[in-house]
Amino acid sequence: MPTIYGYIRVSTRAQKDERQWLSLRQAGVEDQHIFVDKATGKHFNRPAYRRMLCRLRPGDLLVVQSIDRLGRNYEEMLRQWRLLVEEKQVDVQVLDMPLLDTRRRKSATTALMADMLLRLLSYMAQAEREAIRSRQAQGIAAAKARGVRFGRPRLPVPEGFKGLKAQWEEGKISSRQAAQQLHISHQTFLRWAKEK
Repeated sequence: MPTIYGYIRVSTRAQKDERQWLSLRQAGVEDQHIFVDKATGKHFNRPAYRRMLCRLRPGDLLVVQSIDRLGRNYEEMLRQWRLLVEEKQVDVQVLDMPLLDTRRRKSATTALMADMLLRLLSYMAQAEREAIRSRQAQGIAAAKARGVRFGRPRLPVPEGFKGLKAQWEEGKISSRQAAQQLHISHQTFLRWAKEK
């Protein structure tokens, strides 16, 4: 008898997955058959997804909330769709897009419409990801132009730095010895010596 599986993916560990759990349960997926990955969709290194793939058998049903749970770029979504539907011969139900339910592909027209919709949705997910990346880069550039600093705050230069720098320049101590006395890394000492 075919088994109904569910797959949940959230982009970050902080993101909530309750909505997806609720949707899958309402679709008849039992908790023990739900696989969850909490990682970015950018790369397809998802351990729960890979475990689920090993379990899927021909005739099983995989339920996902939306098509972008399979991947975040056009090629990856299509590749996973083909792997599931054509190679593994698994039915796929996309809850927020009933037309993509492979169990309903009885006619050539329905199959054609579903294939076109899948390609369009996959493309849109990738375009959205690229737009987010572009907006993020623009935001970072604008913040830098306003003088916003990113990264760890600079360490204050300790009082004894100038004297130790002079000793180092005279060859009396090494950069490592000077850094050790200042309780900083020798790379930081060398950078400060170069800058000041």
